[in-house]
Amino acid sequence: MNARTQRAAGARETLHRSVAVVLAAILAIAAAPAEAGSREQAKRLHDRLNGTPPSAAQLDSMQSDIDGGNPIAAALKAIDNPNGSFYTVVLKNFVTPWTNRDQTPYAPLNDYTATVIGMVRDDVPFNSVLSADVLYIGRSSLGLPAYSSSGNDHYAQMEAQGLNLKDALVSAQQSAVTGLPAAATAGVLTSRAAARAFFVAGTNRAMFRFTMINHMCTDLPQVMDTTRPTDRIRQDVSRSPGGDSRVFLNNCVGCHSGMDPMTQAFAFYDYTFATDESTGSIRYTAGTVVDKYFHNNTTFAPGYVTPDDHWDNRWRAGPNALMGWDPTLPGSGAGAKSLGAEFGASDQFAQCQVRKVFKAVCLRAPSDAADRAQMSTIVSHFKQGYSLKKVFAESAVYCMGD
Repeated sequence: MNARTQRAAGARETLHRSVAVVLAAILAIAAAPAEAGSREQAKRLHDRLNGTPPSAAQLDSMQSDIDGGNPIAAALKAIDNPNGSFYTVVLKNFVTPWTNRDQTPYAPLNDYTATVIGMVRDDVPFNSVLSADVLYIGRSSLGLPAYSSSGNDHYAQMEAQGLNLKDALVSAQQSAVTGLPAAATAGVLTSRAAARAFFVAGTNRAMFRFTMINHMCTDLPQVMDTTRPTDRIRQDVSRSPGGDSRVFLNNCVGCHSGMDPMTQAFAFYDYTFATDESTGSIRYTAGTVVDKYFHNNTTFAPGYVTPDDHWDNRWRAGPNALMGWDPTLPGSGAGAKSLGAEFGASDQFAQCQVRKVFKAVCLRAPSDAADRAQMSTIVSHFKQGYSLKKVFAESAVYCMGD
């Protein structure tokens, strides 16, 4: 090997060593835990909670809170930034999938979504979201079309005008606005949007199922329990699907034995329209079970005939007792309001809300022991006053170093 070749080989070796050193340094930096400064943390908090860039003054204030050991205050400032879009964009997209059968966030603003947004803004105890006599509508000074039980123009115009929902919404009694008896109101369950999505046609079991999905974070296959009594299963459920009674005993019973006694709470509700579903309205027939509860009543004529809106939670015993039902409640009642209170008082409800917020804010599901421990802490705090706004703040603070 001549001198020139030796020099070239040495240069290549030096270059390779240099590249290796640089790559090792990059990998070391990537593997090292992020130590974001307080201003970067403030910016990250704001980005997670608000779709609008913060001003320098807002960042200064949030940074001061973090430096002072109060990052929750910084997170709440990001949420309530008067020029921000937490309520109009972030929270609207978070809630809207709960309001429709397709579970899409792209559905129009409606009374269900607006009511949740208003309750979060005003720190209304969120365990009442399925039972309260509450509805959020637009301020009268905005010149919007009046709220209608047979249309969505009131909310569609709010959205079309690009109104900031932080300022546009006011609380009202649902019974005063919609005409439902106060005892028949059940928070968002008796909103027009929920009625259109889950009371329309069918058997009203959709309202039960989507309440489980949206507010208990579980679907029917996950709560199947074939050990519950079958005496309250309605007539429309075959006891021998396909001629095989084993299918009923090993499959159908698992859902219907628990679901049908609770779905009875909705026996006086329907969503009716003439020709266009978009112009329909919720209907409440006090004391009279709506016809859909008797559809296909010859499928199994000896089955249960619904006489009223009395419900029983048979999942308080068996494996679904793990949902943590409130022992101070009776586990039975009449109508949607008391059933909504039963759900809202459960441990499963509280855990579900925290899990949904954590995933939305942290952009991932809880994945390790540290995440699960933090989830338990936030659930504990949530149950002290049921402030969903603070759940957003606590989750964002936990993830601001991600």
